Amino acid sequence: MTKGLNFLNLSSVVADPSMQGVLSSVRVLDMSRLVAGNMLSLQLADFGADVIKVESPRAGDTLRHWQIELPEGGALDAWWRVYARNKRSLALELRDAGAREALCKLIQSAQVLIESFRPGTLEAMGFDPQSLHAINPKLIIIRVSGWGQTGPYKDLPGFGSLIEGFSGYAHKHIQPDGTPQLPNLALADMIAGLTGAFATLAALREVEVNGGEGQVVDLSLLEPMLAILGSDPAVYAATRVQPDATQKLASPRNVYRCRDGRWVALSGSTDVMARRVMEAIGHPALADDPRFSTNEARLKNDVELDQLVADYVKGMTQEECLELFRGKGVTMGPVYDTAQVLADPHIIGRECYLALGDDEEGVVMHNITPRLSRTPGSIRRPAPKLGQHTVEVLSEAGISNDEITAMQERGAVKCQ
Repeated sequence: MTKGLNFLNLSSVVADPSMQGVLSSVRVLDMSRLVAGNMLSLQLADFGADVIKVESPRAGDTLRHWQIELPEGGALDAWWRVYARNKRSLALELRDAGAREALCKLIQSAQVLIESFRPGTLEAMGFDPQSLHAINPKLIIIRVSGWGQTGPYKDLPGFGSLIEGFSGYAHKHIQPDGTPQLPNLALADMIAGLTGAFATLAALREVEVNGGEGQVVDLSLLEPMLAILGSDPAVYAATRVQPDATQKLASPRNVYRCRDGRWVALSGSTDVMARRVMEAIGHPALADDPRFSTNEARLKNDVELDQLVADYVKGMTQEECLELFRGKGVTMGPVYDTAQVLADPHIIGRECYLALGDDEEGVVMHNITPRLSRTPGSIRRPAPKLGQHTVEVLSEAGISNDEITAMQERGAVKCQ
């Protein structure tokens, strides 16, 4: 275990640059900033793609600056360490003509380009899709934006929080006082990144298997959020009634506080499971009561059933509760905080989290996901320092050392 992380019983891993992945023939130029583009390129990088982060020499990707202060002093750029693993950093000032020429050379050898500028910015830089495809007809261009490349709102700022509010997500998570609740994570960005990785592979298949040309993937943060939010629009269209944001999907279904102050989560989503719950809390006859015999009926009488479960659970510790309900075949599990997640034997046994020990302190991060049996992903390199691979990447593009030195002297590149 790396220094500073000895209190965690996690497997320690050192990045191995010799590992190959199923996407090792794919080169990705990632010009995006913040979360969605980095989440997208991380999926490709974890499975072997050569992801080159094209960053400003002045400050780099904004994600580098999402830092937390450490108790012993200093700061940890945890977001960057996790979501920039397996990538190389090219610090290039695209306002410089020579730097733009260097990017054009790199585009010739790339399969994918990712950008997350406000719509129209790429065109203003002289890298509109038509120009990019003139350089490389098979290039896949992923355009990440809040609202998409078209539509009345395309020019508005599109941060994930705005999308989480606009999409209906926040309204579906109303607090007891009626206040809509935003998620405490970059949810819209993460979902867009995962969706974009799928779209990239679909477009790659069109080129590599079907012999097609490159294309543009218009990836908004909005539409992946709409895709995961369930059937509310279909219900409203059919009934003209605004769905109740507090309405559950199934009953009994909730989190319940135990005697020791810990919590459990329970889902009785089927009639069979609901019957087991009623038997477990000592009310087996309720399963045949018309008020509770079907999910529709249970939802109408949820307050009463929910209270019965809560009253029963609060008399036991979390451990006692889990043992009892699981013993009766009920789908119940613990509600964890981060410390409990990291300490759970299943998390440790499956190595869901790893300590990447490539520096003195190491950093904890999620393992490669999903798991492929024959061509698994791997951690080949830690997150790069700004400009760490500038010379390496530009040399691969055929740019001489003299040219790189001249670019460095005029501030067009940053080299480590």
